[in-house]
Amino acid sequence: MKYVGALGKTMALSLSSRSLFTSSYKSLSPLKKNPFSSFPIRQYRILFVLDPSNNNNNKTTRNKLLRRRTSFSTHASTALQEAPAPNEKIVLPTNESSDGLLRIRHTCAHVMAMAVQKLYPNAKVTIGPWIDNGFYYDFDMEPLTDSDLKRIKKEMDRIISRNLPLVREEVSRDEAQRRIMSINEPYKIEILESIKEEPITIYHIGDEWWDLCAGPHVETTGKINRKAIELESVAGAYWRGDVKKPMLQRIYGTAWENEDQLKAYLHFKEEAKRRDHRRIGQDLDLFSIQDEAGGGLVFWHPKGAIIRHIIEDTWKKIHMERGYDLLYTPHVAKADLWKISGHLDFYKENMFDQMEIEEELFQLRPMNCPYHVLIYKRQLHSYRDFPIRVAELGTVYRYELSGSLHGLFRVRGFTQDDAHIFCLEDQIKDEIRGVLDLTEEILQQFGFDKYEVNLSTRPEKAVGDDEIWEKATFALKDALEDKGWCYQIDDGGGAFYGPKIDLKIEDALGRKWQCSTIQVDFNLPQRFDITYVDSNQERKRPIMIHRAVLGSLERFFGVLIENYAGDFPLWLSPIQARVLPVTDAQLQYCNEVVKKLKASGIRVEVCSGERLPKLIRNAEKQKIPLMAVVGPKEVETETITVRSRFAGELGNMSIDEFISRTKTASDNRTFL
Repeated sequence: MKYVGALGKTMALSLSSRSLFTSSYKSLSPLKKNPFSSFPIRQYRILFVLDPSNNNNNKTTRNKLLRRRTSFSTHASTALQEAPAPNEKIVLPTNESSDGLLRIRHTCAHVMAMAVQKLYPNAKVTIGPWIDNGFYYDFDMEPLTDSDLKRIKKEMDRIISRNLPLVREEVSRDEAQRRIMSINEPYKIEILESIKEEPITIYHIGDEWWDLCAGPHVETTGKINRKAIELESVAGAYWRGDVKKPMLQRIYGTAWENEDQLKAYLHFKEEAKRRDHRRIGQDLDLFSIQDEAGGGLVFWHPKGAIIRHIIEDTWKKIHMERGYDLLYTPHVAKADLWKISGHLDFYKENMFDQMEIEEELFQLRPMNCPYHVLIYKRQLHSYRDFPIRVAELGTVYRYELSGSLHGLFRVRGFTQDDAHIFCLEDQIKDEIRGVLDLTEEILQQFGFDKYEVNLSTRPEKAVGDDEIWEKATFALKDALEDKGWCYQIDDGGGAFYGPKIDLKIEDALGRKWQCSTIQVDFNLPQRFDITYVDSNQERKRPIMIHRAVLGSLERFFGVLIENYAGDFPLWLSPIQARVLPVTDAQLQYCNEVVKKLKASGIRVEVCSGERLPKLIRNAEKQKIPLMAVVGPKEVETETITVRSRFAGELGNMSIDEFISRTKTASDNRTFL
């Protein structure tokens, strides 16, 4: 991997029990600063601000922050300025930025395996790598419980305290096999067979335990801070990921250089748990996945459907302004279409089984691309027609193992924001630059301006001649450099049909999700034999560009939920205002207010039947941006008293003033 540009930055996060604020984000982004983003991005390390002062003098300030529940980073800056000074700041390193941390985590996996086999002599070991936040090890053994993890951790502490040396040894393949057979570790035999290099390296912990391993490790177990380690969970995992092979016990652990880093990580983990889109989706009644219908199939509830409608409208409006024609195409097609496209050869394991209709085989679509090619092919095109841009919010269906399904992030049916551009070779750069501009505009609409950009080049096996690959790759580079974006080059990481640009955004869990992608394609135009007539009246083949900005509406919605912790900004909130009567005597007036607000395009509802304090608490729990309280005085003066989640009490105002201010704030992506 070759890195171009500087992406490693530090970011300050203030982790309260209510919000995850971002402050100095300007230097993190390769793009323009977006004042409406509160999405926490961790590129190489995170600066955590821990343990705010808890003295009584700061009680008022803390309560103010809790009331506001700020979701916009413009407010985050203000909130951080008002907040009491933190006691300490902790920089969390990563495996990439700290070789010492990587060694600690790798050694912890070995120490854990040693501890397990001391406590459970019949346990068989398999593999134990380091991962982003720690390590894991898979064992063939009896099922484990949380109390078992505590026993294992205590045994690890004893091993660490003994300060045992880690010694590297090189042996022949035959000697390694002899030793493995002598201790009856069948999985290690299979691992040994997969190792191609020689000599075989073994790491010993003292003279009591050893494992096949290439390293690296710390010098002695005493180099590990046992108070900076925690065993987090145990889960089932099939050996080699094959459901036909034994189910193993996988123990996950986290390891850091010191206690403060562990504390910061655990604090972040709690915040991430609070933002889990599956829990929030249920609490706010946004979506569900019904067992009766099948796993991985999303039901959009009314409130979630409103947000989807807003996303789609925003997407369509921008695309039409940028010269795209909108399409709608079928969800199913003859199986022969997928033979021509190559999907049955290269993608069959991700496709649902075919169905027979009147002695012909049909296939649910896993992609939209062939449909768009067919629309292009319906008539002969001239070079003067280019570029041709078509876009579709097309639902596709892909087979995923049930064990891999995960909320909205991995499903079996989802809607891609798909688009294809047919252009000439000398138009590639300008079209790519146009896609980058459009991508920036759409992502910023939803509060995202911090992401990683990757440019993937020609793999070993590819279609198309060297000249067109080189020309397309340089066009992608030129477009990125024109844009002024930092990017990384992934040598050989392109698709077999062309080079590509990928944009990854991070969610509140620190994971990177690939949403936006731009791919140059030399394959489908050839497979479907599409052509155009050039200026010399000769038939030529156009270039095809695939691109998606959001990737999948379902996954993007999941990221949005976690970004805002369900506390959506006014313009995106499914219910913008809730009208609350002090008593049922004001209910008729409240209904009149709701009718007038709805007629003005404001998403509003009335709630009654409870005492006002409970109505307010319920609105807070449902994260409603605005509350309009109506009592006898408001009925008499034909007004409402407004409270904002973001700005507190706004006072008494007329219905027309409320409509005007709400619509202005919503249109400008601000708060009221």
